[in-house]
Amino acid sequence: MVEREELKPNMLFVEVSGAGLPEVDGLFVPSTAPPAESESGTVSTLGYWNGKMAWDRADGKSERSPALSYSNSYQSWRICRLDGHLAYDMTCETDLPPTDRDWHVYKKGVAPAPQVVVHYFDPRLPCPEPNVVFVLGGPGAGKGTMCELAESQLGWTHFSTGDLLRTELDNGGPSATTIEEILAAGKLVPNEITVTLLKNAMEHVTRTTGKNNFLLDGFPRSLDNLKGWYEIFGRDVELPKMLYFECPIDVLEQRILGRAKYTGRSDDNVESLKLRFETFKAETMPTIEHFKSLDKCVEIDTSQDRQAVYALVQSSLAEYTDREIAAKPLTERAEILLGLRPYPK
Repeated sequence: MVEREELKPNMLFVEVSGAGLPEVDGLFVPSTAPPAESESGTVSTLGYWNGKMAWDRADGKSERSPALSYSNSYQSWRICRLDGHLAYDMTCETDLPPTDRDWHVYKKGVAPAPQVVVHYFDPRLPCPEPNVVFVLGGPGAGKGTMCELAESQLGWTHFSTGDLLRTELDNGGPSATTIEEILAAGKLVPNEITVTLLKNAMEHVTRTTGKNNFLLDGFPRSLDNLKGWYEIFGRDVELPKMLYFECPIDVLEQRILGRAKYTGRSDDNVESLKLRFETFKAETMPTIEHFKSLDKCVEIDTSQDRQAVYALVQSSLAEYTDREIAAKPLTERAEILLGLRPYPK
C-alpha cells in the first residue's frame, strides 16, 4: 500500500456519461471526504480512498463520499448511484479508473455501463494554452522522422493537418461532410476548418493526458494558413516559433529516390520532387522568411547525419521538454530511425 505522505495531490477530474442510470452521469471532482477507515482497514486521505485517487460528484448529490473510488477488498473501481448504492464496477488494479474497456453493471445498476473520461484539467474551465512549435521543410527534409523521434523520446505530441483531415473523414466527424464536398469539388479545405481541427485535437490531448507540447508538421504552409491560425487563436496569443529543416535539392533527390524502394508512394520520383520543391519555394518560403524576420525561426541543416540533426532538434525543444522523459534510453524504433540499427527485413 502506498504510504500517505507519498501520495501526490489528486488534481484530476472524471467525466461519466452514457450510463443506463442517467443519475450516474456527470462530472466527478477530487474527493473532499474527511479521513476515515475503509472496509480494508486503510485510512483515507484528502482526494484518496484505499490508497488510490477518489472523486465526489461535482453536484454534491450523492449520499456516498467518495462516489467514485477503489475497493481493496474487491480489487475494483466502483461508481455509485445518488442513494449511495453501487451501480457499476471494474475489476482491475489500475491507478486510475479505466477508460479503455467496458465497465460491469453491478447489482443496483442498469445497462448500459457508462463511458469514463479522465481530465487533467477542470473541463468547466478553458483549456490551458498549447505550447506549439511549427515544423516546416521541403519534401524529404526529414520532418516526419524527427517529429516521430520527438514524440517517442521527448514526450511531444506530433500532428499533421493531412492526418487530422483524414481522421475526421474516416470517423465521420462534425466537419466530415463539408470536407468531403470541398475535396470532391477540387478545392482546398478552408483554414478555419483545418485550424479548428488542430485546436480541438490539441485540447483533447491536453485535457486527457496532461501533455501540452505540440509539433505541427507542415503547418503553416503559406501566409494564408498563418492568417487562419490568427483567426482561430487570436493575435493576442504569442506566435509559436518554427523549426525549419533546410536541405539542398540534390540531397532531397537522393533521399526521395532511396525511400521510393520502400514507400510505394506515387510522388516519390524526381519529376514529382521538383514540382513539390517549386511549390514549397513559392508558397512556403515566404512564410519561413516571415518567421525569420520576427526572430521566430530556428534553422536546422538536415543534410547532416540523422543523429546530428536529432541532437539539434532535441536542443531546440529542451526548454519545454521533460528532462526525465528525455533521459530515457532510445527505443528500438528510435535507433532504427537514427540509423543505429538496420531496418527489419
